[in-house]
Amino acid sequence: MQYGPAVRRRKLGAELRALRSRARLTSGEAAARVGWHQSKVSRIETGASGVKPADVRLLLDAYGAGDPELRELLLALAGSEDGGGRQNWWHAYRGVLPPTYRDFISLESQASAMRTLETSVVPGLLQTPEYARAVTRAAVGTLEDEKLNALVEVRLARQDVLRAQPPLTLSAVLDEAVLRREVGGPEVMARQLKRILDAARLPHVRLQVLPFAAGAHIGITGPFVIFSFPSRSDLDVVVLDHLTSSLYLERKEDLQAYCEAFDSLQIHALSPEDSLDCIAALAGDA
Repeated sequence: MQYGPAVRRRKLGAELRALRSRARLTSGEAAARVGWHQSKVSRIETGASGVKPADVRLLLDAYGAGDPELRELLLALAGSEDGGGRQNWWHAYRGVLPPTYRDFISLESQASAMRTLETSVVPGLLQTPEYARAVTRAAVGTLEDEKLNALVEVRLARQDVLRAQPPLTLSAVLDEAVLRREVGGPEVMARQLKRILDAARLPHVRLQVLPFAAGAHIGITGPFVIFSFPSRSDLDVVVLDHLTSSLYLERKEDLQAYCEAFDSLQIHALSPEDSLDCIAALAGDA
């Protein structure tokens, strides 16, 4: 179990180490090719230190790694701003965002797919501005309006991943409590439910409602997010949110357990079509 930055460094280091092995180079030989000391290559490969995108490019070139998708992903893991044209816009909010939230956004922007179980609130990628403001206010308590506005801006800017080319594929299971919990008042909730309906009709969004009638289920332990990356299942990450931090799980055993849990939740949830009907009925009552 690790925190976001450590996870990214470890995964990047493991990929670079694998590429070096395929190129049949020792760490000393790799270092000599790029004009470094061997210890720098070792620190990068073990995740002990961060690495700049320019240094990653040097190593990729030295290893003869020409796969454009792999290069783009590894550069993104290193913090590159040229990954698919989606720049690290969240850096402008460094003074407002805690490091764990910045890292979550970074993973979200790099991922090709996201699976999420929500038990309390609407996923951030589907929130309306009014709903986002009410949730943020409740989560952080007393906060200056300027900082609150910035956090809401970030929440809305994150939603660009659903409009990107290609867009993030989103699969969400929402506990019925998410839809019935009145956040921000009746009018805000009514608009929020309609927003969910609009998003659920997008071809790259699969939304299911887990009804109260399903009883106890594996998701009662709490919400979670699974990020998947293009053609690289070994880079997948599970994120668990806590009040003051986020926990990142990347062991194969953990990933398998959460993937199986999500599959089970989808089986017990309403079908996407019945889920739309359920949300539409609640929206009509709102």
